[in-house]
Amino acid sequence: MKTVAEIIEQNAFSHSDLVALLAAEGNDRQLIYSKAAEVKAKYIGNKVYLRGLVEYSNKCRKNCYYCGIRLGNAKVNRYTVDDDEVVQAAKYIKQLGYGSMVLQSGELMTPTFVDAIERLLLRIHEATDHTLGITLSMGEQSEDTYRRWFNAGAKRYLLRIESSTKELYYKLHPNDDTHSYDIRLQALHTLQKVGYQVGSGVMIGLPFQTIDHLANDLFFLQNLDVDMVGMGPYIEHSDTPLYQYRHLLPSVEKRLELSLKMVAILRIMMKDINIAATTALQTLRADAREQAVVVGANIIMPNVTPQSFREQYFLYQNKTVVKDDAFAYHEQLEQAIKAIGCEIGYNAHGDSKHFERTSKELR
Repeated sequence: MKTVAEIIEQNAFSHSDLVALLAAEGNDRQLIYSKAAEVKAKYIGNKVYLRGLVEYSNKCRKNCYYCGIRLGNAKVNRYTVDDDEVVQAAKYIKQLGYGSMVLQSGELMTPTFVDAIERLLLRIHEATDHTLGITLSMGEQSEDTYRRWFNAGAKRYLLRIESSTKELYYKLHPNDDTHSYDIRLQALHTLQKVGYQVGSGVMIGLPFQTIDHLANDLFFLQNLDVDMVGMGPYIEHSDTPLYQYRHLLPSVEKRLELSLKMVAILRIMMKDINIAATTALQTLRADAREQAVVVGANIIMPNVTPQSFREQYFLYQNKTVVKDDAFAYHEQLEQAIKAIGCEIGYNAHGDSKHFERTSKELR
């Protein structure tokens, strides 16, 4: 039987290899973290790129069983941030030197929504002298919509699969056309066809989830050949159907450990992709986001949503909501990143090196 020390030096992995890494404890776990840090230093460097996150709208057509802003949750006060406020946030992101922003929302496909995002992208670029890199996370859309938004200036798109195992996927979503696994997978391929830097991701520590499922998720991301990944721990929300299975959840400590392992193992597998240290990590433990950077992540997304809306975009409970002055928060973040031996990549898009490399190989 192979040791963890032997497995992490391989260039390719079997399912049993990944299961062994995900189950590793003690010194073996530290070996994984150290190897991931070594790979990151060689292929990515020590820069952390910041994406100013604007949670544009919590209106959603979907009824995912885990999500606090699901269509069926009547307790949610629905909102859409005014265009002028989004543009102001974009200017602020540029002023902070972040270099990139993320526009995230619930999933809508109406012509009004599609037109609004296209118009907003054009306004953001005009207001910031075309200096910001823009990531969208707005769910499944038609190829025409993806192309319109790409042509309007969005160059990265995050569409999380949440679980790559169909059986588990349908424990998280209704089994209907609105929540189709196959449609979501096709959307990821369509995004690649259009030319986006494409990201996906999964939740970690779900009810019903096994280490085998997580190993499958790692292979899914590798086989899809993603350019970026945003994955983090599942955190329950009391106003969702999945909440009734909270007794099946791993402990907070276990969810955190599994999340850090997933980041580290994926860094070893996919050496030059962008990996985000998600807000959900910080919700579990104050320094968990920085720990994810230590073991392989290189992207952080500080929330710059206007304060009046932040408490209405609760995908999960106990979400960390920054109420400090943004400049004060930024200084704290900068110090935290310096403390782990990294630096912020100011005024840079921080595009995926994987995307840049594979795009050149195709030319």
